[in-house]
Amino acid sequence: VQLQASGGGLVRAGGSLRLSCAASGRTFSNYAMGWFRQAPGKGRELVASILWSDSTIYYPDAEKGRFTISRDNAKNMMYLQMNALKPEDTAIYYCAAGPLTTTQDMDVMNRYVYWGQGTQVTVSS
Repeated sequence: VQLQASGGGLVRAGGSLRLSCAASGRTFSNYAMGWFRQAPGKGRELVASILWSDSTIYYPDAEKGRFTISRDNAKNMMYLQMNALKPEDTAIYYCAAGPLTTTQDMDVMNRYVYWGQGTQVTVSS
């Protein structure tokens, strides 16, 4: 299984970025796929997660409104549209997949068994 994240970069505060994750190596119909991030000196945290089967979405409360997760089944792609970016959004963003078919545990990091390499997002003030 391979997860390849891309789309990171340097953007000014208030700007937007769209991250992409290309998934390959298995079918993900019984999986959740998520975006996590890790800022320097901090732990990894969930940004958004989506069930591959029916597109049920989970956002931690802090991220609701600015970030939008989506997926394209036909292309095996997942996306994260990030708007109104803030300097505190600066982090490495990872895509991940885990065998989840309901919303239970979508926010539990150790349920995600496959991880991409990460893409750097830097937001300048």
